[in-house]
Amino acid sequence: MTRQRRICAPDRLQPIGAFTMLLLLLAGTNAAGQGAAVPVGPLSLQDAVRWAIEREPGLRAERTGIDVARGNVSQAGLKPNPTISLGWQQQPGGSDNQTALTVVWPLELFRAAGRVAVAEREADATRFRITDRERQLVAEVRAAYGAAAAAQRELDVLTQLADTATRQIEVLRSRVDSGAAPALDRDLFLVDRRRLDADRLLLDARANNARLALQRLLGLDPTDRVALGDTLESLVEARSAASTSTDLLARERPDVQAAATGVRIADAALDRAHREGRFDMSLFGTYTRMQTMFPQLGVGARGVLQPVGDTFHYLALGATLTVPWRNDNRGEITAAEARRRAAEAQFAAAALQARTEITAATTLDQQSLNAVSLYAQEILPLARQNIDVVRRTYDLGRGTVADVLAEQRRYFEIERAYTDALKQAYDARTTLLSAQGVQP
Repeated sequence: MTRQRRICAPDRLQPIGAFTMLLLLLAGTNAAGQGAAVPVGPLSLQDAVRWAIEREPGLRAERTGIDVARGNVSQAGLKPNPTISLGWQQQPGGSDNQTALTVVWPLELFRAAGRVAVAEREADATRFRITDRERQLVAEVRAAYGAAAAAQRELDVLTQLADTATRQIEVLRSRVDSGAAPALDRDLFLVDRRRLDADRLLLDARANNARLALQRLLGLDPTDRVALGDTLESLVEARSAASTSTDLLARERPDVQAAATGVRIADAALDRAHREGRFDMSLFGTYTRMQTMFPQLGVGARGVLQPVGDTFHYLALGATLTVPWRNDNRGEITAAEARRRAAEAQFAAAALQARTEITAATTLDQQSLNAVSLYAQEILPLARQNIDVVRRTYDLGRGTVADVLAEQRRYFEIERAYTDALKQAYDARTTLLSAQGVQP
């Protein structure tokens, strides 16, 4: 008969176990919270754009300008504070004294509306400038993502060539050992294989630098690691741009709208200058308490001698009118008119720049797409066919190692040129989307 014994932990160890479990839970919670600060899994282009808009430090700093503008609007709508003055006078060597309390209340009949209008237009301009900064950041993220994808594609192509060269070397070694091929063929392949290794190291550094440039725009630390979820080919295939007219797209761009708001700011500033040159009024009220005594005695109501004197109370109300006689603010009005003309010229320049950028980007986008189509449909398939034929010819003993190596270099150059064409097409579409002001 077998006896079974159940070993139980002492009671004094149970609190320690509970405490340990609590620490593990807290550690897991902290780890989860820290992991949320870095994208999990491959990052697509759209996710990268959204991540940058939410977390890029420079953009977050500029967004505080909205709060500053709101504070300025609130401050501009406040009325001036009343002024309270209290004075006391005493007769030297005598007993007379006077106490006066004065309150001055500025009305600001015309100035407040001008200040508020300028502050509101400046707040609108701030919002447009931040929107334009978002547009620029999106273009920078797209460009950085495309550069990283291009470097990764070039590295992948070179890695495939290196793997193929490795297999060829293994086959050649067996043929050299059996005497079916000269050792020179093997050594030539080995040299080319080492060259591919050196090129791969350089391309790996280039891809790493491109990834770090993208991470900076995402607000991530250089020690973080981000994997790309989209290939360069998929980025070029996912092409979408606005089909609206150029003039309408140019007018809706945030930088052009900011320039248009600059004209409205100048109009509001001119109106404020006119308002500040008009008359204004302030109300005031004064209460005076005056005590007067004379060095004589008189008979009072009860027939008793008492000093001659009394206390007097005065209340005064009135208004102060500011007359624009010598200073009618004409200098500020002239300067505001000049600033308005400058704002109109800046708006015209911004609109012209936007139309030019959209037109040029449209042409470049179409031409680059044609180049990619030519590579994908004609050049690259034929280049892959050629390298397969040359390799098979060499395997059959009808070609030389030099032919294989030359064709491999030619094929890699064609792949690199195709990568450049894809990158230029992607950059052209990025430039077009940015010029059109398209946001994700």
